[in-house]
Amino acid sequence: MAFRAGLRPLTATAGASDTFGLGCAPIGNLFQAVAEPDADETVAAALGRGIRFFDTAPHYGAGASEARLGRALAGVDRDTVAIATKVGRRVIDASGATVPTGGIGVDTVGDLTRDGVLRSLEGSLARLKTDRIDLLYLHDPLDVDEALAQAMPVLADLRAQGVVRAIGVGMVWPEPLMRFVREADVDVVMIAGRTTLLDHRGEDELLPEAARRGVGVIAAGVFNSGILADPVAAPYFDYREAPAELRERALRLAAICDARGVPLRHAAARYPLRLPAVEAVVVGARTAAEVDDFAAAEHVAIPGELWRELAELAGSGRV
Repeated sequence: MAFRAGLRPLTATAGASDTFGLGCAPIGNLFQAVAEPDADETVAAALGRGIRFFDTAPHYGAGASEARLGRALAGVDRDTVAIATKVGRRVIDASGATVPTGGIGVDTVGDLTRDGVLRSLEGSLARLKTDRIDLLYLHDPLDVDEALAQAMPVLADLRAQGVVRAIGVGMVWPEPLMRFVREADVDVVMIAGRTTLLDHRGEDELLPEAARRGVGVIAAGVFNSGILADPVAAPYFDYREAPAELRERALRLAAICDARGVPLRHAAARYPLRLPAVEAVVVGARTAAEVDDFAAAEHVAIPGELWRELAELAGSGRV
């Protein structure tokens, strides 16, 4: 599939990716500090490989990811890129006070109020140095009832006013996302880590329901925090050390892929695109080399036999 029209840049670029976007949490110092020049190189590498969809959030580095993305895209024709960011969390400083509009802090706290949503968006626009957002997500709300009652109407108003082109919700767990698909007028949802070669929990109900209602799905967390990128060097699942059973399954998946000459990480990046309703994949990258690698996955030939063998290992025919 491909990014739906409302999520594509207003001006098309020859050779641009239809299905892959850059996740910008890593350049916001996720788990590891990233130097400013390295962050610039990561974004430049994405542009050079045809990536035109960039996903960020105030929560990533307490504003650092947005600021770095905004700086790296300075001078790039705004109409040739699409930017997704998120609301629902407020950036704070070390004392717990809200940072000035557009500032960078040390942490974030939840804020689903109308004022909180509007101030968050104002801060994002300032950090990103742009006058509009293409896709505005509600970011992993803890209280779904409050989010539906308070935050989602604000997002709908912003879309109606043309401040944002599309709205959605990004979460890890499929069950609460189901409520937004059914009860809110969202364009897309992002599901992180639950439509992967190791974790299929988003596939049973969320994807079919999204397909029925015309809601697009963007898959993130395709490596499950590292284990599907390299089960030996990065045996982490959901940001912690993976249990032995998951490590063993990942190693078996890697062996099957190796036998077919396809890196496991490339199969993992492509897998969600085989699923109904999944329109695109966002992959986080910290370095230009990581960008080059995941961008290559979009075009690598993956034989049907490999998918069948992976499905047999899954024991469910899902792959």
